[in-house]
Amino acid sequence: MSYSVVYQDIGLKEYKATWDLQEEIFQKLAENKKRSNNSEVIRKIDDPGTLIIVEHPHVFTLGKSGSENNLLINYIQLQKKNDAFFKIDRGGDINYHGPGQIVGYPIFDLEMLKSSLKEYIYRLEETIIQTMAFFKLKGGRLSGGTGVWLDPDVKGNARKICAIGVKASRFVTMHGFAFNVNTDLEYVNYINPCGFTDKGVTSLEKELGGRQDINFVKEQVRNNFQDVFDLKWINR
Repeated sequence: MSYSVVYQDIGLKEYKATWDLQEEIFQKLAENKKRSNNSEVIRKIDDPGTLIIVEHPHVFTLGKSGSENNLLINYIQLQKKNDAFFKIDRGGDINYHGPGQIVGYPIFDLEMLKSSLKEYIYRLEETIIQTMAFFKLKGGRLSGGTGVWLDPDVKGNARKICAIGVKASRFVTMHGFAFNVNTDLEYVNYINPCGFTDKGVTSLEKELGGRQDINFVKEQVRNNFQDVFDLKWINR
């Protein structure tokens, strides 16, 4: 049976406000799940998952296992540029979010998906890999790292197009992925992206040689989410 999910495209929104929204939905789903004593029937009716799609103003986020040394500018420089920085509770290292990037926050019940966390991350990657295939680009996985890459096995040419960092508690997920579409890649120069110092970052715009219709790309991401995760979109 398909997993029911509410799809929310909230446009351009500040990182902290979106994080708070995630937390609210996450806590509600986790608490309802706990109260239901794992009653599958009740959860299927009352507790759908949520997929938030958003673009953020310029912001850097650092995962719980990351190093601040991978932020290559100091706080004074951040303030001058009017950029934000947050230490957050997802996995992974440092990442950049900004306009032109599709950021997705799936708040899903892994038990309802009948999925392990490892498989869930694999399916997130597969969603983006299939989206890239629509644009005739071959996305791949990098051994020892998450996310989606081009030429991951070519020394000196591996470049990341989608970063992934998640949190799961009581088998409920939050945080998610950041897919570079028309992203200003200059900002990547201010970090060691995802902790790597020897690999590049790219975008659909760079790879395809022109600016992309981000709403059209969102549509492809949405369609591939539905297929890869076997989702049923619902209204709330």
